[in-house]
Amino acid sequence: MNWQHERPPHPMFGAAPPGRSDAGRDVWVTAADSPEFVELKARLLRFIVPATVGFLGWFFLFIALNAWAPELLGAKVIGEMTLVLVLAVGQFVSTFVLTAAYVRYANRRLDPLADQIRGRLEGGRA
Repeated sequence: MNWQHERPPHPMFGAAPPGRSDAGRDVWVTAADSPEFVELKARLLRFIVPATVGFLGWFFLFIALNAWAPELLGAKVIGEMTLVLVLAVGQFVSTFVLTAAYVRYANRRLDPLADQIRGRLEGGRA
């Protein structure tokens, strides 16, 4: 006995892509294939990938300088303050700046689209 039954396509997201059966698919799986959700993932990646590459590059540069150029990091830049202290504090500052930038980006570019998708899935509220 087949316990799966044909389910009509979700009114918001339409039918499955050509060549794929929508039989037994959950509305959430259908939503994940929707153009809106694909756009949401693309927007997220447009921020996450460059931010991650940039931050890790900056972090590993700091580690590499510590390993291979300790004399450079010992140079005094402002009074008795050395370059290593300035760069170490810069690591903390860049973390907070990146976090604030993500929150701002999410509020402007991710959350409105996510709210729209969620509203449609929950019954037409957008």
